[in-house]
Amino acid sequence: SLYVSEYFSQSAQKLSFYSWYGNAKVFHFHVPEDTVLLRWLLQASRGKEPECTSMEVTVHFRYGAPPVINPLGTHFPANATVRPSYNISITLSSAVQNTTFVNITTPAAGDWFIAAHLPEAAGRIEVKGFSTPCTYMFQADMFVLRLTDMPVLEPGVAMPQTIISPAKPLHVKVFVPKYTARMWFELRSCVTSEQKACAVRVVLGSITLPQSFQRIITCTGNVNCSLGLDSLPWEKWLQIMVESLGTANASVSVEMLASFTDCRPGSSSSFLNFSSLNQSQAGSGPGSTGTEGSPTLSPGAALRNASDQRSFCLQNQPVVREDLDVVSVRYRLLNGPSVPVYSISPTLLLLNLNTGMDSGGSLVVNLLFNKTSLSQANATVVACLSAASPVLSLNTTRNCSTAFFQGYPLSVSASSAEAMVIVLYPQTDDWFLSLQLICPKGQGECNTAEAKVTIIAYLTPCFNDCGPYGQCSLLRRHGYLYAGCSCKAGWSGWSCTDDTKAQSVGAQNLATLLLTLSNLMFLPAIVVAVYRYYLVEASVYTYTMFFSTFYHACDQPGVAVMCIMDYDTLQYCDFLGSVVSIWVTILCMSRVKKILKYVLFILGTLLIAMSLQLDRRGVWNMMGPCLFALVIMIAAWVYHGVKRRHCYPSSWKRWVFYLLPGIALAFIAISVYAFMETNENYYYTHSIWHVLVAGSVAFLLPPRDKHKKPWAWSQKLTCRYQICQNDREELYAVT
Repeated sequence: SLYVSEYFSQSAQKLSFYSWYGNAKVFHFHVPEDTVLLRWLLQASRGKEPECTSMEVTVHFRYGAPPVINPLGTHFPANATVRPSYNISITLSSAVQNTTFVNITTPAAGDWFIAAHLPEAAGRIEVKGFSTPCTYMFQADMFVLRLTDMPVLEPGVAMPQTIISPAKPLHVKVFVPKYTARMWFELRSCVTSEQKACAVRVVLGSITLPQSFQRIITCTGNVNCSLGLDSLPWEKWLQIMVESLGTANASVSVEMLASFTDCRPGSSSSFLNFSSLNQSQAGSGPGSTGTEGSPTLSPGAALRNASDQRSFCLQNQPVVREDLDVVSVRYRLLNGPSVPVYSISPTLLLLNLNTGMDSGGSLVVNLLFNKTSLSQANATVVACLSAASPVLSLNTTRNCSTAFFQGYPLSVSASSAEAMVIVLYPQTDDWFLSLQLICPKGQGECNTAEAKVTIIAYLTPCFNDCGPYGQCSLLRRHGYLYAGCSCKAGWSGWSCTDDTKAQSVGAQNLATLLLTLSNLMFLPAIVVAVYRYYLVEASVYTYTMFFSTFYHACDQPGVAVMCIMDYDTLQYCDFLGSVVSIWVTILCMSRVKKILKYVLFILGTLLIAMSLQLDRRGVWNMMGPCLFALVIMIAAWVYHGVKRRHCYPSSWKRWVFYLLPGIALAFIAISVYAFMETNENYYYTHSIWHVLVAGSVAFLLPPRDKHKKPWAWSQKLTCRYQICQNDREELYAVT
């Protein structure tokens, strides 16, 4: 046998603390056919900064679709069946880097996904630039060992093979045709080179995570071993591994035989009626039921139809896949939304999800039972949704499982006329929906019966669009797209349906009122500025109060939301007004000449607008203008103090009753803003920030000029054609 090793790598990603699925870093790999060994090389590292502490990285694996994870232990939406993900933990303690290997023998060919994340986020709101968070990196590399000349087992043809040693197992593959109902595998003529008792182990199927359904049989002695498998994956290669359990130097000769039992499908007589594609339906979106159903059969026609079905093992119903958008598909039945269901053979629908771009959403299947279509009141329609292969024996076992996959069961009846199943991140494959009629007194009672079931099936990025308290976000990893829900107002869960920590409507209204009405504290600052004839400053404060009020009214996570403009515009105007308000206040305190002050007003505003466009949340967008304005103010105060040979401002009352309280309020506001805000207390800590900043502005504004009366014009018209101005130098003390 000739083995070929291949190596696949992806760039490292920066890990994040987990609060929603967007924080998990996803890696997407494709395992080629005939792979006998898969090895993951997982490398986690952290920075060398003092802030870096011991950390645990959780890594999830899944075949066919991104892993469905729940690190926070929240609730999933109703009707969503979730199976635990396969995961490992990598600890970063004293070592800067940790390297871990994960080996998988005989992995399934196709898409494999890895998701990595840090523990739950603390919820503290970090101000960008105040602290340097530790950087945690993660990289996943994939090594595969592929067999280039894997022997092919022909159906019905015995194939002799030799196992050289236990260290080198035998790998063969067999192709499963479409409409295969059952495969019978037999291993016979087992002989060892040492003429001892034969001991081999046969593994059928490939490993898939988080669940693996490999079938294993152990053969000892000269007795033939056999295994029958129902509902195998159609039109796929099935790997078979045979390994010796004997001594190291003994070779084993075996003979393998595989035989298939096919299934004769029956199809709808109106399959070629393509005019049904153009039929207008009442609902065009996912979840619409349409207006037309299948025609009702007379009792005689139903009896003839039932007799015809005895020669078929299943009834095909044609389904059209209609792509609506990214990760958004609707399935339409050509014969109408209702399908007939019988007891003799299952009704089968094919839902195509094998494009490679469908596994990042949610598959929703809804069944509606027509109570008037069936005379047997106790009859039940049993359904099974499965991937890769359909279930063809619902009437006998009622077990919704195939050879290598555990399906999703549903049932509808007269007492429970509706059933729904939600498959989160369905794996890339052909999905099958099997339906069959079951009668409690035996199948003889249902031989001539026909039930009508309306089927609604669609693929959506986020189930129910994440509800009223969530936002559906489309995430991307290279060329692969998948969706996730970002919840708000205390709601959590995969689809934002977990209300364990949700805010009540009253709490949401209170948060909105606090964050908006706290901006009214700018009114005293505006009144003081107007009274002291600082009209430009008063205009800036009015601008800040207006946009801060309506930005926070639009930024609310709950139902109490009002947006008068685009959210991004309101946010930008709020940030711009806040920084410019601080800028003009400090420049006003410096008491420089008016022409210089207004030039600095305009120039600083333009530079602040540019910096906010580059990085809106950077701390230096606020600290930079503040520090520069403070330098100007201190320089001006020193100049005035040296020129007048006494402290400036000279009045102790000005310091005690205005400057020191204003400075104290400003420092408290900065401390609350930078170190105390979290997601839980944001609505009242940020409201305190509004109150403290607005109050400090009212205290810090300097008094008006003593020689100028309120609202007195500095320039007066004293003659008909000439404007006279008093250019006397200011000789009085300013307090």
